[in-house]
Amino acid sequence: MSAPSPSELSDRRTRKRLATRRAISLAADQLFRERGFENVTVDEIAAAADVGRMTVFNHFARKEDMFFDRDEEGREILRDALRQRDPGISPVETLRLLAHRLVAEQAPFLQFSAASQGFVQTVEGSETLKARARAIRDELAQVVAVAMAECVGREPADPDADLVAGLLLATWTVAFLQAHGIFRQRRDSEEAKAVFLALVDKGTIGLKAAMAGTPYA
Repeated sequence: MSAPSPSELSDRRTRKRLATRRAISLAADQLFRERGFENVTVDEIAAAADVGRMTVFNHFARKEDMFFDRDEEGREILRDALRQRDPGISPVETLRLLAHRLVAEQAPFLQFSAASQGFVQTVEGSETLKARARAIRDELAQVVAVAMAECVGREPADPDADLVAGLLLATWTVAFLQAHGIFRQRRDSEEAKAVFLALVDKGTIGLKAAMAGTPYA
């Protein structure tokens, strides 16, 4: 039998790394749900995932990152939508359409259900998680600003890109929180989705007006 090729070895290492990261994330999620974020230590997560403490930190820089473990996935989705956009569709409209597609595809981070309520309530009950959520929102705004500028051929520090990204993340944040509030009151996922998309659509109208005369609208 021939020895594995370098690419096969690399694929194996990648699969193993992803499997370990997933095991840590699942263990952390279960403990957070059972006991609350603040009452769980990294050592307890490591023990539950059957890995060492340093292995946990090799995959997650901080405990909060185990809770927001889909953060990087969200960033890539936003980047890809702008990088692959139809040249005939503006960046602002591209992201409005992305919101509709993600809801239709039942993306995990845009679901309004009993399970997602647990996620939101855990954040609301932790000052550490609320602070990290605000930081992630700001980081996402920067990701969107750079991707926006790139997709229309402007410099990464373009102030128009910063403005439209900040307004867009504010719109999505309000829509997200309002939709979860509706689900909490009425336990109706479809109504919550409709509220989310209606607010995104309304905010997009404002964004297009604000950015009129720029390549972003």
